[in-house]
Amino acid sequence: METLDAIILGIIQGLTEFLPVSSSGHLELGKAILGDSSIPEESLLFTVVVHFATALSTIVVYRKDILHILGGLFQFQWNSETRFSFNIILSMLPAAFVGVMFDKEIESFFGGQITFVGCMLLLTSILLLLADKAKNTGKEVTAASAFMIGVSQAIAIMPGISRSGATISTAVLLGIDRERTARFSFLMVVPLIFGKIAKDMLDIYSGDLVIEHASATPLVVGFIAAFLSGLLACTWMIKLVKKAKLSYFSIYCAVVGIIAISVSLIA
Repeated sequence: METLDAIILGIIQGLTEFLPVSSSGHLELGKAILGDSSIPEESLLFTVVVHFATALSTIVVYRKDILHILGGLFQFQWNSETRFSFNIILSMLPAAFVGVMFDKEIESFFGGQITFVGCMLLLTSILLLLADKAKNTGKEVTAASAFMIGVSQAIAIMPGISRSGATISTAVLLGIDRERTARFSFLMVVPLIFGKIAKDMLDIYSGDLVIEHASATPLVVGFIAAFLSGLLACTWMIKLVKKAKLSYFSIYCAVVGIIAISVSLIA
């Protein structure tokens, strides 16, 4: 992967991570447009690294919330902070299970599968449309709803299914208001990203995942581009997600999905 391509893809990740339009799907489309020929393992590693960058930007933006939650945990009391932390951990379990048990199968979807990405974007479009029509009952995130949101996050490992779109849609369909949903959705992915990048680093160290030394530069510049653009995007796009109609994003995902499928069939 060329350095300029890595910068462009990093910016795409940073700008799309906080909107329900599938950042991983846009990364795969971006790789295809730029003619990236990375093997699936390298392609997936780049995706994980730039997701790690935006996870760090999430931590920076939500640093007060995270410190508040950690403070509640160290008090060893069952309160709103510990309950929220417990729900975050519970929501991680489905995606962690899928990531560990089906790691190799998941890698195969990150190698320019444009038709598949297009179909998943159409699925995201349907989810967002359903959520847009759901009534807001103002419920809080419970243990049961946290697990169900976690299942949707596990499904959203597939490129083209928006993680934030799937989790926000699931939460809204469960009656949870968007403000609570947005906060929960963006925080629940942070531990998973840290876990995934740690696993890949261990695999590289042990030799289970072979990555050429030359690929280090694109990873670094992609990380920086995603982190900086993620910082800028996170500060104002979260407000957009909470206030804007999800149907707008539904239309966008449908259009991009149809274009992706059409191009892949013609090519």
